[in-house]
Amino acid sequence: MIRTATDRDLEPVLEMLSAEFGLDPNEDTVERERLRFEPERNQMVVTADGDIVGNAGVYSAQLTVPGAALPAALVTAVSVAAPHRRRGLLTHLMTRLLADARARAEPLAVLWASEGRIYQRFGYGLATRNAPMSIESREVSLRAGARGQGRLRTCPPAVVRSELEQVYKRVSIDRPGWFSRGERWWSSLIVDPKSARCGATARRATLYERDGAVEGYVIWRMKPGFTAAGPAGEVLVVELVAATTEATVELWRHLLTMDLTRTVRTEYGAIDDPLGHLVDEPRRLGMRAMDGLWLRIIDLPSALTGRRYAAPVEAVFDVRDALLPENAGRWRLRVGADGAGSCERSPGADPDLACDIADLGAVYLGGVPLGRLVDAGRVRQLRSGAVREVGAAFGWHRDPAPMEMF
Repeated sequence: MIRTATDRDLEPVLEMLSAEFGLDPNEDTVERERLRFEPERNQMVVTADGDIVGNAGVYSAQLTVPGAALPAALVTAVSVAAPHRRRGLLTHLMTRLLADARARAEPLAVLWASEGRIYQRFGYGLATRNAPMSIESREVSLRAGARGQGRLRTCPPAVVRSELEQVYKRVSIDRPGWFSRGERWWSSLIVDPKSARCGATARRATLYERDGAVEGYVIWRMKPGFTAAGPAGEVLVVELVAATTEATVELWRHLLTMDLTRTVRTEYGAIDDPLGHLVDEPRRLGMRAMDGLWLRIIDLPSALTGRRYAAPVEAVFDVRDALLPENAGRWRLRVGADGAGSCERSPGADPDLACDIADLGAVYLGGVPLGRLVDAGRVRQLRSGAVREVGAAFGWHRDPAPMEMF
């Protein structure tokens, strides 16, 4: 039986998920998750004996897309217990989750995939890359330039929570892939139990202020370490958010020059992070390109109408969608000089491009060139020049990026 969760189901759900992901549940995890748990968005598989053997959850948020922000389902906590797999339970959970999101007028769903092959069959396309870094801080220097005129201030994140919220809100509206953070989400971010520190310090927030205004911040920990050769500490970056170039430079200067440290590690980052052009030895940044957010278009006309475009275009898409047939068929996208688009069914029109719904999801945030999917054989061009025209429209001036795991 599949049913919607209640508040009382949080702990057994986390126990099941911990077992399947090879983790040990603890009270700190439960209390942190309780702050943002939305039981009405959580679908569970329950046996006749009352055991929870499957789960798929959602956080409600506004996802930044090119030129706008749209309601989105942040899919999380998906698993089916090993003895109950290969019975179609995951398909039932994902279908029900997407139907619920569509009923709530959420045109998009995004997730982090434990294994990408699982979610492509449900119409998800790889829309962002994650670029973590392991920086050899003593081998990297910021290029010569004027120092910022502001000041740095470091304190516990809880003390400056309102400033963090304001800066994040200001910056997130211009970075596709980031999402809104409500009161409960910020509360969960501020929580910093010792069990989550893994030998590092408590979280600290460093703010960059100029003329009385906060222009950026970084949340970080320090993990002390020494070798026979001397200090070998690490700076562990939780997130860096900056509204100005000056704030970006000065916050990175702070991280790269901390006493007794030799490495700066980031877990999440953008492929187009400006740090690669700010330092003298970019190879020592240790940047890796990995998969980030996978995106699923739930309501095709609402999704294509909801974002903005980089160039005018008119094209007809022939779309396949085995899971949500409402999206399948031929759709005409018209984009004007102002970047606003309209999308309507055009069943009798000759298509310019043919693709699966997952391919539209991959290009939707502007980070995956359409031509790349053509080269991969995933998208077919049916009219000469269509890929060039549509690809230019779907691109964006800033690459999409993931901000945090959910």
